[in-house]
Amino acid sequence: MATDHIRYDVLARDALRGVLRKVLTDAAAQGLPGEHHFFITFVSKAEGVKLSSRLLAQYPEEMTIILQHQFWDLTVLEDRFEVGLSFGGIPERLIVPFSAIKSFLDPSVKFGLQFDTSDVAEVAPETLPTAPAPSAVAVQTPAPETAESTEEPAAPNQGGAEVVRLDRFRKK
Repeated sequence: MATDHIRYDVLARDALRGVLRKVLTDAAAQGLPGEHHFFITFVSKAEGVKLSSRLLAQYPEEMTIILQHQFWDLTVLEDRFEVGLSFGGIPERLIVPFSAIKSFLDPSVKFGLQFDTSDVAEVAPETLPTAPAPSAVAVQTPAPETAESTEEPAAPNQGGAEVVRLDRFRKK
């Protein structure tokens, strides 16, 4: 078999992370349209992930967050996103590099992406203190409910969602 010097797998993974970056950038600027909401699963101890020691103790391997009704200060940068969420009534600030993301799901339209994170370096993550409560001006979406991330989402492939697995294209 020929050697892939171009690394199509890396190009495809980066392009799909670009889709995720664009969707989050739009949500940061305009809020979530219609019924759209996101389940984002990431490696808790991946390099660059920053969350409170309380959350790290609760989710030592991976964590799934839900961006739906109430989140604040969503900031999207080239290599990561930052967001404020409430967990058990306690506001928290999370910093998540795109390289740490294992999956992204928008169940409202049955769309999902799954990323191979086997090459993600795990480090002792930097923990952040609990974030201050958001001001009314910082809230990105208008719905009054609290977004909590305490449970794993339903399996991404339920209901016909299309999941793209990049690892099936890698040489074994």
